[in-house]
Amino acid sequence: MSSFLFGFALVLLVSVGARDQLLVARLAGRTGPGLLVAGALAATGSAFLMAWAGRWIAFQLFPEAGKMLVAVALVIAAVELAWPMRREVPREPTHSIFAAFVVLLARQVSDAGRFLVFAVSAWTALPWHSAAGGALGGTLALVLGWTMGNALETSLPLRWIRLALAAVLFLAALAIGLGVRGMI
Repeated sequence: MSSFLFGFALVLLVSVGARDQLLVARLAGRTGPGLLVAGALAATGSAFLMAWAGRWIAFQLFPEAGKMLVAVALVIAAVELAWPMRREVPREPTHSIFAAFVVLLARQVSDAGRFLVFAVSAWTALPWHSAAGGALGGTLALVLGWTMGNALETSLPLRWIRLALAAVLFLAALAIGLGVRGMI
């Protein structure tokens, strides 16, 4: 159960202002609710893919190396959170739900939330629970973006939120890494 809750809470939290959420928010007024279906399918697919990858790779390693893998995944997630994003509004002439699905899936596989699903899966050895939580958290984040639309970017200090979350993840990675090395 804790794997599900960790996956859910972490993905929902770090998805605030993420590339996929901003894309859905920017396209919300121009594309119908099919965008949410495509987003939910992409969130589910990316969460299950990263959870499976996290568990598979961790299974190949010694326990201490698996913990270090979690620290590395947290650092990667922190870097992705801190990385500046472009502010351009996408041009979507076709309003294709399949194209939206492909773009969302590509963005989600490489975002901080899915690296956290990877880390939780590797840490807890419960990939299906962490994947289900990550899928639900990612879908809820997209629903929030679709509901808020363009107000998402104007009503929240997204850059500062993402930088603060990046700092927290980096400190967690540092603590885990130093713990593995026996330094704390």
